[in-house]
Amino acid sequence: MQHRIIVLGAGYTGAIAAGRLAKRLHRDDVAITLVNAEPDFVERVRMHQVAVGQDLRPRPFTEMFADTGVQLRLAKVTAVDVDRRTVALTDANGTDELAYDTLVYALGSGWNAQGVPGTAEHAYEIASRPGALRLRERLARLDAGQTVLVVGGGLTGLEAATEIAEARPDLDVALAARGALGDWLSPKGREHLGKVFGKLGITAYEHAAVSAVAADHVATADGRAIPAAVTVWTTGFAVHPIAQATALEVTGTGQIVVDGTMRSVSHPDVYAVGDAAMAMGAGDKPLRMSCASGTPMAWQAADAIAARLTGGKLPTAHLRYFNQCISLGRKEGLIQYVTADDRAVSAVLTGRLAAAYKEMICKGAAWGVANPTLGMPTRRHRVARDRAATGSVARATA
Repeated sequence: MQHRIIVLGAGYTGAIAAGRLAKRLHRDDVAITLVNAEPDFVERVRMHQVAVGQDLRPRPFTEMFADTGVQLRLAKVTAVDVDRRTVALTDANGTDELAYDTLVYALGSGWNAQGVPGTAEHAYEIASRPGALRLRERLARLDAGQTVLVVGGGLTGLEAATEIAEARPDLDVALAARGALGDWLSPKGREHLGKVFGKLGITAYEHAAVSAVAADHVATADGRAIPAAVTVWTTGFAVHPIAQATALEVTGTGQIVVDGTMRSVSHPDVYAVGDAAMAMGAGDKPLRMSCASGTPMAWQAADAIAARLTGGKLPTAHLRYFNQCISLGRKEGLIQYVTADDRAVSAVLTGRLAAAYKEMICKGAAWGVANPTLGMPTRRHRVARDRAATGSVARATA
């Protein structure tokens, strides 16, 4: 009997987990199904590039998973029943239901309007490819001198503002941050960020908590009105709502609570990776939503599932950070080195070398999806017979 593994979502984490499982487990013993609504891989870390008109290399899953044993199911996930161990789907042919023995939940996140009035009606997002393409079309119609306001001073906001300003120097680009510009960076990092903003002509509105969005401006909590022909909203991410509708233990924001192997603390046949999971990193601090967190989480989950099914040794890697890589257009970058728990240290890398480093990281992330064991030789292990039966992995001891 084949052990049925279903992976929901084929972003960085889901695609890596599916591919790594296929490398670790003998295909006669497992059936790995990857469920995703789109037929090709989306480089989410490059959506700001898409928004300004750059075209990315197509990465179809049919090529990525050719001869791996991973079966791709093009469908939208509509519900998960963790008690019956089933997943409800909708595709071009209607509705369907799949049963699983082990589930990897990697549905990720989307933009977070934060409940701010007018955001859904008037703001643009770049957390998804449809959102980036919608903004791309809107930017193309802007006349010289019109204002683009990026709301949110995190990594996504910085990358969006600088990319737009570099690609469209004829526009008046601004950024509104809740705190000071780059206030989590080291002094050297903040200094370089300020220089790049100045060189690109980006206006920074600091300590500007946006309280409402209108068609031609935003309002701030302290009474300011900031003009904006286009508002780009980058104030964080909200996880897919499906998990919160299940019996899984989740946080108040809907993330699935997992242990060090990315296994659900309430349902041992469910694993969660990427933005969908609440996992702890160095210093017992929650991992932030990012590709830097999601990739090692996917490795950890896949290796743990394989170990439990085959009777192997569980992974014990401690998830930590090394740096924050920020593109500031195509010609500038900022690599902020950090502690294991993601606090900035004094060391930074800047300029064209940093831009090249960030480009290498982006290319490496996409390469890592197609090469989930990083090119290292692997052997597909046989699943222990007593664990191949339905539900047995859930009863296997940790």
